[in-house]
Amino acid sequence: MDFLLDIFNYTLTAILIGICGAWIFLLKSMVDSFRLTPYLDKFENTSKTNPKVSIILPARNEEEFIGKCLDSLIKQDYKNYEIIVIDDSSEDSTGKIILEYAKKYPKIIPVSARPKPDEWMGKNWACMEGYSKATGELLLFTDADTKHAENVITLAVSHLNSFDLDALSAIPKMITLDFWTNITLPMISTFLHTRFSALNVNNPAKKTGYFFGSFFILKKTTYQEIGMHEGVKHEIIEDGALGKKVKEAGYKMKMVRAEHLIDAIWARDKSTLWNALKRLMIPLYLQNGKIAIGIFFAILFLLFVPFPIFVISSSLPIETVSAKTLCITSAIASILIYVGAIIEVKVGLKLKLGYAIFAPLGSFVVVLGFLSGLLQAKRTSSVTWRGRNYSMKDHTQSSISV
Repeated sequence: MDFLLDIFNYTLTAILIGICGAWIFLLKSMVDSFRLTPYLDKFENTSKTNPKVSIILPARNEEEFIGKCLDSLIKQDYKNYEIIVIDDSSEDSTGKIILEYAKKYPKIIPVSARPKPDEWMGKNWACMEGYSKATGELLLFTDADTKHAENVITLAVSHLNSFDLDALSAIPKMITLDFWTNITLPMISTFLHTRFSALNVNNPAKKTGYFFGSFFILKKTTYQEIGMHEGVKHEIIEDGALGKKVKEAGYKMKMVRAEHLIDAIWARDKSTLWNALKRLMIPLYLQNGKIAIGIFFAILFLLFVPFPIFVISSSLPIETVSAKTLCITSAIASILIYVGAIIEVKVGLKLKLGYAIFAPLGSFVVVLGFLSGLLQAKRTSSVTWRGRNYSMKDHTQSSISV
């Protein structure tokens, strides 16, 4: 019996050693990402032109946020731009608010989106409806729950021109509004600094390409040549899919930090947080179910498993070398997860340090959300987002590649 227990303990220890190695890599990637990713406002400005910018702003049931977003866009110090605001079949007062702003500010062009075709995602359709009214050489896509510093368009255009880019996306400060988002977002964000690091987006030799939906600007010709939002009409994570198409087509794109210039809300309450977690996993499952399940278990072990192993191993009598080794390695793995949470909370998200204490709970919520996404994709192949239910049957998702 003791022999079998030793084998079990050493097997778990080997897994935990692998988890520790993975977290050392993750922590290095986090530090490199924060240290080396360029900033939107730190560059040598050699731009000599001020092309017209068409801001495309889709909005569905955004009465709480749309006014603040429009206020920030109206105050931009860039002169040559228009704001195309699309009411995407809102069921609240969003449409009324848009019309009131349009009456006061001539830069605002209100658009009431036609009914969404069955094969389209709502936001993708709204963006195409807005694009049909755009007259600018550059297109800037943003979200209705985003706020912008008054010089952000000037900086974006100057950055685009100075580096002769085809597309530019900016990393916003992720605003969190409730406790559950505050403890889960740090655990999700730790993974963005590896494969989905801005450093990989900016490296022409890497295949990684995606946009932050809260802020990306690109040439109209580039947008047209990659197929516009029509080319990603089935995609749940359309900003990721568009950025991927830009990178794959060989266009020059760049991602920069702009947390001090752009605020974007990641999830507004427990319900949107839950749906956001499921929304991250469903595209993976629809591409390849077996690999998606493998990714889920990898996340389970990386984010959560060391904590219960440590609690159980430390609460039992430590009478053997194998038990002592298991307790020590689970403690080290748990500490490394906490270090990652602390770095993300303080440096990345700039939240109160106390939220890092809840790393095990945050990890558990992430795991449950991803599991729920897997089960939903397996059962119904559908996803709920912004008050709409979308069937994903027969629609392969390519926004996040497995």
